Amino acid sequence: MSDDEAREEKELDLTSPDVVTKYKCAAEIVNKALQLVVSECKPKAKIVDICEKGDAFIKEQTGNVYKNVKKKIEKGIAFPTCISVNNTVCHFSPLGSDETVLEANDVVKIDMGCHIDGFIAVVAHTHVLQDGSITGRAADVIAAANTAAEVALRLVRPGKKNKDVAEAIQKVAAAYDCKVVEGVLSHQIKQFVIDGNKVVLSVSNPDTRVDDAEFEENEVYAIDIVTSTGEGKPRLLDEKQTTIYKRAVDKNYHLKMKASRFIFSEINQKFPILPFTARALEEKRARLGLVECVNHDLLQPYPVLHEKPGDLVAHIKFTVLLMPNGSDRITSHPLQELKPTRSIDDNPEIKAWLALGTKTKKKGGGKKKKGKKTEAKDDAAEAEPMDEASDGPASQG
Repeated sequence: MSDDEAREEKELDLTSPDVVTKYKCAAEIVNKALQLVVSECKPKAKIVDICEKGDAFIKEQTGNVYKNVKKKIEKGIAFPTCISVNNTVCHFSPLGSDETVLEANDVVKIDMGCHIDGFIAVVAHTHVLQDGSITGRAADVIAAANTAAEVALRLVRPGKKNKDVAEAIQKVAAAYDCKVVEGVLSHQIKQFVIDGNKVVLSVSNPDTRVDDAEFEENEVYAIDIVTSTGEGKPRLLDEKQTTIYKRAVDKNYHLKMKASRFIFSEINQKFPILPFTARALEEKRARLGLVECVNHDLLQPYPVLHEKPGDLVAHIKFTVLLMPNGSDRITSHPLQELKPTRSIDDNPEIKAWLALGTKTKKKGGGKKKKGKKTEAKDDAAEAEPMDEASDGPASQG
């Protein structure tokens, strides 16, 4: 038995083809879910309805895979669908009673995650509710996030350091006259762990320090880029807007209120590890019971943060597998055509980063010449930051 356990322990990273397949299966589902949510984002559509459609799609699709395995596996939502508009930075996933609707020209950020057997694929995308090209500051802030994501993809490589990525992201945002939003962390992902210990902090400030870390082969990361036309110092305006929580597994406390005990027991049964939305709980008792759970650190809240009114925020997040043959970005969605007011054409440093390949050059001659040619072509295609069509859901295997 202990041999089996040791083997299982050893196989839980990308050296196991089964693990890679599960990551890619989760990615395929979340990419399709994102596609569905983008198609539902129309003026006057209720945000909570769209969030529920995104969550329902992930549940339904994950229910259809790995059905006939000997050992039942957990699968489903790894992060609830969030739709945060304009100057709202993140985590807006309202309760069923919320009447907030989308409006024409809104800058809409969609954030969601899926897992198969605890192997998590997350994605975030920014979409503007208008036809034709995106122009002005909306184009700048989305181009800043997208170009920063493309640069990060090339710098999150074995042997590189987390601080190199953070510095590059800030330089890209500055080139578009935007700021990287403070406090955003890109986390290493492990089985059932959405916020692993190795992180990239987008902007260092005195309140938030992270340990220096080096990326290693066979690791998985959620690269999280949030840019703003404002100061990049978001604020919590209303704690009542918080609806997403995660069980803090290392904390215990004997809850006093019956409502809290009821809700905490439901959370332990339904959502013992990954983030969940209060919408998924028995709502009448939820709000009351959640407060005591949060006050005693049993739950970690994901607050809804805001920049100042009039500011625009863009969000791009992708999951990347650091495979032996290079980086494999498994989640994304094509962007609308952007016509930013700033250009990076006269920035040699950013252009040099974008020219880096994402595949590892084989040592000792490689296999066939044909393969190398294709590899070089892939890199060239990926190096163009403004057009992600080649990186869309269809190409995710």
